Amino acid sequence: MNLVIGIFTFILIIVSFLLVVVVLMQKAKSDGAVAALGSSSMESTFGAETSNVLFNATRNLAILFFVISFGLYLAHVYQAKHRAEIDAKLPTVTAPATTTEPAAATPAPTPSEPKNP
Repeated sequence: MNLVIGIFTFILIIVSFLLVVVVLMQKAKSDGAVAALGSSSMESTFGAETSNVLFNATRNLAILFFVISFGLYLAHVYQAKHRAEIDAKLPTVTAPATTTEPAAATPAPTPSEPKNP
């Protein structure tokens, strides 16, 4: 189960990175610093359909991000539930423990008693 969680965590990191890149590449309403982030190169690549391509990519990556995140959540809940069940089991004892009687201790003389010479 840990291997599956690790693989999906890696995929989630890649999807997150791609989602950030695609969102930054979209054209803003004001053409300011967005041209430095690559929107002009996207227009030359996809032509007039740039906004549709980037919108579809953003939508698909966002859906994939939430599906993988929810799947990882369920995997962690499943793993925690089964770990609690394993930890709740009592250990088996093969032999009963033996008890020993403590030795009777002799009382020590108290300092208030006079000593006989």
